[in-house]
Amino acid sequence: LCIDDISSAGFENFSVDLIYGSPLLSDDELIKNLEVIVGKKVPHISCYALTVEPKTILDHQIKKRLSQNVSSEKQSRQFLLVMDHLRNAGYEHYEISNFALPGFRSRHNSSYWKGLPYYGFGPSAHSFNGNDVRKWNLNNNALYAKNILNNEPCAVSETLSSSEKWNEFVMISIRTIEGISIERSEREFGRNLTENLLQESRQWISGGKMLNTKNCLVLTDEGKLFADGIAASLFA
Repeated sequence: LCIDDISSAGFENFSVDLIYGSPLLSDDELIKNLEVIVGKKVPHISCYALTVEPKTILDHQIKKRLSQNVSSEKQSRQFLLVMDHLRNAGYEHYEISNFALPGFRSRHNSSYWKGLPYYGFGPSAHSFNGNDVRKWNLNNNALYAKNILNNEPCAVSETLSSSEKWNEFVMISIRTIEGISIERSEREFGRNLTENLLQESRQWISGGKMLNTKNCLVLTDEGKLFADGIAASLFA
């Protein structure tokens, strides 16, 4: 296995991507994959539901009825299996798609989820000033290099509006184990938006999809199945 090669080469900090919800992946096969990952003591795991992209081979096969389509019910069931299995094995479910053994959270991606500033270097790389300005470099390698040599702009930027900043705060925070901080919401966005947040969240709390714990709004396992929709309901 590649995992064995990585470990034998001396790497102690690495990550594995796991795709679930594939039409051909049974629950038993998924559990076997998880058992291999846990048995190898992989320190970090990113888990994603299969997405059928347009004009791919799988998309073509589904349209021609040569393959089963993706089932949302199956994806939900398998995500619950993943969460249960990895948590029981000692992994921290610190972001909706990411699990880590203690001390092995992704430092790079955590900057995104915390809204911290970061710099991107090279074609297509993105940068953020930690407040309201986002930049992304040109995605054409030749043009990117040419503009640098000619001292011309090699990036495009945008300034986020107040509502865009709020929506991003909600969308990113709700995916994390810490959830949406009520204290941070009021400090950075004011009382009105925070009161609306608390009001709109009541339906999800009463429905068992969210908890208000330690002054933070945190998704339950069931709520994680509807994370995008719940986040959208809390947007400005």
